[in-house]
Amino acid sequence: MEASGRSFLFCLVLVTILSSSRCVRSSSYLIGMGSHDITGPAADVNMMGYANAEQTAAGIHFRLKARSFIVAEPDGGNRVAFVNLDACMASQIVTIKVLERLKSRYGNLYTENNVAISGIHTHAGPGGYLQYVVYIVTSLGFVRQSFDVIVDGIEKAIVQAHENLRSGKIYVNNGDLVNAGVNRSPSAYLNNPASERSQYKYNVDKTMTLLKFMDDEWGPIGSFNWFATHGTSMSRTNSLISGDNKGAAARFMEDWAEQNGYPKEDAGLRADLYGSIIKRYPRRVSNIVPHPNKNFDELIQLASSIEATGGRRLSSTSQRIRSNDMPKFVSAFCQSNCGDVSPNVLGTFCIDTGLPCDFNHSTCNGKNELCYGRGPGYPDEFESTRIIADRQFEKAVELFNSASEEIQGKIGSRHIYMDFSKLEVAITTSNGKQEVVKTCPAAMGFAFAAGTTDGPGAFDFTQGDDTGNPFWRMVRNVLKKPGKEQVSCQSPKPILLDTGEMDTPYAWAPAVLPLQILRIGQLVILSVPGEFTTMAGRRLRDAVKAVLIKEGNGEFNNNIHVVIAGLTNTYSQYVTTFEEYAIQRYEGASTLYGPHTLSAYIQEFRKLASAIAQGQAVSSFVSPPDLLDKQISLLTPVLVDMTPLGVHFGDVSTDVPENSTFKKGQIVNATFWSACPRNDLLTNGTFALVEMLDSSRNEWVPLYDDDDWSLRFKWFRPSKLSPRSYATLEWQIPENTPTGVYRLRHFGASKRLFGGVSHFTGTSRAFAVL
Repeated sequence: MEASGRSFLFCLVLVTILSSSRCVRSSSYLIGMGSHDITGPAADVNMMGYANAEQTAAGIHFRLKARSFIVAEPDGGNRVAFVNLDACMASQIVTIKVLERLKSRYGNLYTENNVAISGIHTHAGPGGYLQYVVYIVTSLGFVRQSFDVIVDGIEKAIVQAHENLRSGKIYVNNGDLVNAGVNRSPSAYLNNPASERSQYKYNVDKTMTLLKFMDDEWGPIGSFNWFATHGTSMSRTNSLISGDNKGAAARFMEDWAEQNGYPKEDAGLRADLYGSIIKRYPRRVSNIVPHPNKNFDELIQLASSIEATGGRRLSSTSQRIRSNDMPKFVSAFCQSNCGDVSPNVLGTFCIDTGLPCDFNHSTCNGKNELCYGRGPGYPDEFESTRIIADRQFEKAVELFNSASEEIQGKIGSRHIYMDFSKLEVAITTSNGKQEVVKTCPAAMGFAFAAGTTDGPGAFDFTQGDDTGNPFWRMVRNVLKKPGKEQVSCQSPKPILLDTGEMDTPYAWAPAVLPLQILRIGQLVILSVPGEFTTMAGRRLRDAVKAVLIKEGNGEFNNNIHVVIAGLTNTYSQYVTTFEEYAIQRYEGASTLYGPHTLSAYIQEFRKLASAIAQGQAVSSFVSPPDLLDKQISLLTPVLVDMTPLGVHFGDVSTDVPENSTFKKGQIVNATFWSACPRNDLLTNGTFALVEMLDSSRNEWVPLYDDDDWSLRFKWFRPSKLSPRSYATLEWQIPENTPTGVYRLRHFGASKRLFGGVSHFTGTSRAFAVL
């Protein structure tokens, strides 16, 4: 009996040791996820993307986030960090300052070599955070508040991911999503060689590539995917801060994960089946939802007895609604080679006649400003945004659930700065001869001012203009007349703005660009500082893949996954193929460094790919400028906020009607006396809140805030320079909202005449949801 007991104990110990050993071996990497609010000023600041001076922020559709992942080798070896921003694009000065902060915290652990910062390309975020003049003209120069909140948010997202590093696995999957993007410049695409076009089924990339992050104990903790479609579902007239279709898709998936209980805190709770897809998820601030009262008469009577509270001051300056203490599932929908890809999938039509626009020039009777693309929810841009977000979300969940290919192999990264204003490029001519050409100082063509079918320009500019006109040449010459060498270099682009040779009051456009490759096993991320068109992206991916397979000593094969992370680390507008450049639609006119820009990228990325395949180092001989001290801001500061005599900040101006009852799907709103949202961004907080009454405890439970799809915060002044302002809270009641008594609450901060900010709140009259 004793011998049997000893044998059993020995076997038990042996099994435990072997199990532990298997557990250690099963962990391929250390993985960590992070997320932080980067919502900028929701008032007065021009939005980045459409370059429409009249499009200024005036409220919040939903909040913007920085989402990050870190993957590290478990033995303390190499690591990479990738950050996805709900912002129009990355910014060189933002990247510089984030890296300075990371160096201060971690030394050389996170550097320009292994940190990538990528934008989703929403056109509904505050601008003014880039350092070059041409990108901040419409925002009246640099906006320090926009810049600071993004830098802070990126840093905190990376810190959070770093502190959450735990052993885990990564899986990769990809599949086609066919109904979330169309080519908005098909005439330019058709100028690519027919033999090349015949290799592809579509004139845009339809493939979504997804990473699934699995913690060894908690199970699913996040997913990042790359898919090409523009962040232009929200139009150039929208004034609410929004992450557009990709930001919305990220929220839908994070809510889906929360509903399924991810991440699991109990190691034994790991599900292989994740349930069915529900299209619209409320973002619950509180997981404690009071038991609904089914006595409708009682609910109506209770709601009618609760009046608006009136505005009151808050003693705390930190009204934070969400808790970041617990680990959260992080989902990011990253941008890829979206240069010529529009989410307005119904096509382009003339707003005056309803007929399709001209195919070659996207005009209506010769006018570009009448030609617009239509989203699937036309004419409702919010519905178009939701539909395109839904389609990406559903595909991501499908790929997430079926992901089975494990990422395995080394972690690596290479980064280099190159001066694209004068880069020598070796090309093969049409007759097979080798020739050395050069890129050019940055310049934008006449068709740039025509805009796109997602956001047309003005005046008499048209896409496809390869000649220009005398009047606008004369206007251009007042700023800077390009020399003969520049004109020849940029040909056939007619130069409208010679931005690369303009330096008053400081540089108008970048010259030095960062190129970067991140490797995570068989996944390779190409960090590009611009918007590659569909075919340009295909050529770059194929070139890098060929080098890795050829020179990788067997580490890479045809199973390698190469993705393009667009708008990363800095921004330098578009990159087309040589053939598309010749057509001079918007994308070609916005390809800054001349017709050989793509060839330059391919040449230099091949070198980086060779270095990472052979384990060789690379060095930069130039670096981008830090222009932070040179920035100029002409944005008028907030001087003072005021209300009429006898009215307090937070008082209701227009209340919910008395004795109101609402059904699911209906809209309820209330308007409050408010103050400028620039006084306090309420980062990780909210300007708007829907509260539900828990009558059993006589407490109001926060249920939805201004990061929810269903709740919109709208801010406005009665006149442009008025010190008075209002906030309207508009809630479209979700179909799965519990029956009960609700009210709307507004938070804000007002500025006194001689400085100082005071926080306030106010609530609406209660109402019943049946």
